[in-house]
Amino acid sequence: MTKRRSVLALVAGTLSSSILLTGCLGNPPDRTGSASSSTIALNTQAASQLDTKSINLGFVPILEAAPLVVGVEKGFFAKHGLDVKLSKQASWSAARDNVVLGSAGGGIDGGQWQLPMPQMISEGALTNGKKVPMVVLAMLMSQGNGIAAANTVKDGNLSYDLKKSSPGFFQKFNQKEGRKFRAAYTFPKANQDIWIRYWLAAGGVNPNKDVELLTVPAPETLQGMKNGTMEAFSTGDPWPSRISRDNVGYLAATTAQIWKAHPEEYLAVRSDWVDKHPKAAVALLKGLIEAQMWLDKAENKDEAATILSSRKWYNVPLPVLQEALKGQYRIGPNGTPSTDPKMGPLYWNSDRGVISYPYKSLTLWFLVESLRWKFYPGTVDNIQEAQAINDRVTRDDLWLQAAKELGLPAKDIPTSPSRGKEVFFDGTIYDPTNPQAYLDSLKIKN
Repeated sequence: MTKRRSVLALVAGTLSSSILLTGCLGNPPDRTGSASSSTIALNTQAASQLDTKSINLGFVPILEAAPLVVGVEKGFFAKHGLDVKLSKQASWSAARDNVVLGSAGGGIDGGQWQLPMPQMISEGALTNGKKVPMVVLAMLMSQGNGIAAANTVKDGNLSYDLKKSSPGFFQKFNQKEGRKFRAAYTFPKANQDIWIRYWLAAGGVNPNKDVELLTVPAPETLQGMKNGTMEAFSTGDPWPSRISRDNVGYLAATTAQIWKAHPEEYLAVRSDWVDKHPKAAVALLKGLIEAQMWLDKAENKDEAATILSSRKWYNVPLPVLQEALKGQYRIGPNGTPSTDPKMGPLYWNSDRGVISYPYKSLTLWFLVESLRWKFYPGTVDNIQEAQAINDRVTRDDLWLQAAKELGLPAKDIPTSPSRGKEVFFDGTIYDPTNPQAYLDSLKIKN
């Protein structure tokens, strides 16, 4: 019996390791999921004006994808003559592999992305040297992300400002446990990896030395936290909120606390598709903008949550999504309520202007952070290379054309590709006119 238990334990451990390695090394393209299109009929008159009537986009079931799902379900894309086929991606690695294939090869034309994935896919840094040029067309959402902590570290009282709430905690944890504190994210060298690194470093914790960093796909976070796979996890809602609501852990920090109205995930599409179908690209953006405007209205949050909660899309309990979309959080080990919608997910308006527009100053920041951590040596080694890549990949002309054709008021159409200086919670200033100064000011970096 003892021998049998040992074998079972070994098999279970192997399976557990396989789950983690799948997230780290990348999944093969998911060909089992079917693409979902709107049941709303296309506007045939609008469709007749386009250079194609359909596009295949990938999404990961977190709040950043909501404008794409709502655009399909509420008929915003169909209104402009475009059939948007959405396919759920098993992981970010699967999305990367599928965009390399392209729709002609059974993959996708683009979709929702953490940055700087589109830039690095364009440069071949994420695709074994195979360059697949992409275009960043719009920002999907701001805020709505968080860093959840396990109940096992409630005594650490982890918050957005670790220097104030948890001085010395990580060193004490490592000494007590005889191992490093484990922090996870959904894909390496991109958004959620960058958020957790910024959070730790701002608190005086070196993410390369003081913690162990893991890659775990978002749908596995809840079980991973239950199993003790990690002590903290950086990802998009509804996962941090669900971890808190299910009392598996607590919400240590929201990204809105770290940087209000920050850049988050983006819509990006293969350049060859955009070059071949510029009219359809504008139609895609018109539908997206209208979906974002709809999502931002308080009276639509419950309906949006109902749409997203279905098995077809997120398969997440309705109350979790209702709270997450409204920015209703329970923060900290004691679950202190936070109900300010301005600190929740933002899809259209913010105190810093329109969310949807692809500010080059914001897309550049992810490349500067990549320089900070030396994520992509040989591809991004200095500010000049970062700026050149950013200029090649981020396009605002199609967004501006879409906004003009929609008849948006002047206040909603940015007149500059820069949002100006950005200020983080710790007082750090990012001035996009002098990104080197920002980089030099950061005390913890590679």
